Amino acid sequence: MPNPPPARKSARGVNLAWLTVTVTIVVLLLAAGARSAPGVFLKPMQQGTGFSLTNLSAAVSVGLLLFGLGAPLSGFLMDRHGPRRVASLGLLLVAVAFLASAFIHTEWQLYALWGVLSGLGTGLAGSVLGAAVAARWFQARRGLVTGIFGAATSAGQLMFIPLLTLAARGQDWRVASAAIGMAALVLAPVFWLVLRDRPSEVGLGMDGEPLDPNVPAVKPPQPDGTVMRRALQSRDFWLLSATFFVCGATSNGIIGTHFISYCNDLGLTAGYAAGMLAVMGAFNFVGTLGSGYLTDRFDPRVLLAAYYAFRGLSLLILPLLPPGASLGAFAVLFGLDYIATVPPTVALTARSFGAANVGTVYGWVFFAHQVGAALATALGGMVRDQLGQYGPAFLAAGVLAVLAAALALGIKPDRKPPAVAPAA
Repeated sequence: MPNPPPARKSARGVNLAWLTVTVTIVVLLLAAGARSAPGVFLKPMQQGTGFSLTNLSAAVSVGLLLFGLGAPLSGFLMDRHGPRRVASLGLLLVAVAFLASAFIHTEWQLYALWGVLSGLGTGLAGSVLGAAVAARWFQARRGLVTGIFGAATSAGQLMFIPLLTLAARGQDWRVASAAIGMAALVLAPVFWLVLRDRPSEVGLGMDGEPLDPNVPAVKPPQPDGTVMRRALQSRDFWLLSATFFVCGATSNGIIGTHFISYCNDLGLTAGYAAGMLAVMGAFNFVGTLGSGYLTDRFDPRVLLAAYYAFRGLSLLILPLLPPGASLGAFAVLFGLDYIATVPPTVALTARSFGAANVGTVYGWVFFAHQVGAALATALGGMVRDQLGQYGPAFLAAGVLAVLAAALALGIKPDRKPPAVAPAA
């Protein structure tokens, strides 16, 4: 496959396509950091407010649920009103939630701010923003850009978790919360001023290419108002949702939540386990970038199947690994595959349902990811409590990942979606 042509610059010498990528990366970094804050602040908030761990955990669960539901809502709104308006609104909600959370004193404030507003705000700003921007601005490099955005989400967690952990000692969690709110408040107008919903708004084509004045302008494809009705009848949608459900269950759900506890069962310290998660995050950054590059050049179905098969084998082997260097090797290999599934999943969504509908359809696919993560989190804990070990949970997750590899090959993205009449 020939290499895509280089993106062009505006009259001022600014590469507008990659400027759009840059400002989107900053938003995704902040959204990922804000989404990771509740887990970091849990113990300091309990000590500082006197709230029970049950209430704090319930508020965090509300936030996670609304973050998941925010994905299809965000996708629907972005397809119709553009990423600029929706993500800016999400940043403002994040700003209000975290600034006001610095003054939490009652339980209703906890649920309203830490649960509802933070979950909805991060869902609008960070869940499908990268997919929507990549689909609207890029064609030849769509996979690479999607990989960059996935890596930004990973980097946001990697950067913010240790910083927030240091800042959250004692009552300093309030200062850290206010700092996140101020960052979102400053970023919202910058994002609004810099981002444009489509390259045609600044006289460019896809991938930043200049529009040819001798060629009549073509109206960009409009979102299909019935796309979800069509998606629910499509085998592709259910296969994408099922595989991404497994992605959430086998990454955030079983490993992201229970890996530290598993290491403790092996007699390893929490610091060692946290270090292994940091290694996963670092190699996740590399793996997601590489996945984006490969998605532009190879069949996304084959890549997706390979990723899930490799993940399944890793999880099947994990209970057999002795403590020590072998766990470090697992962290490296699993990290390379942690969210490498995102670029091919977005690419297949665009091919099956059209780039104009990526936000709406991928939003619901992402919601399936969150449901898988939530179920694996709960069931992993139940298995540990009932059986006294995590081995069966890891084995079940490994089998699920191998099944997802087979399902990925059943997706048929080459079918062209039905034509949608252009808006009057």
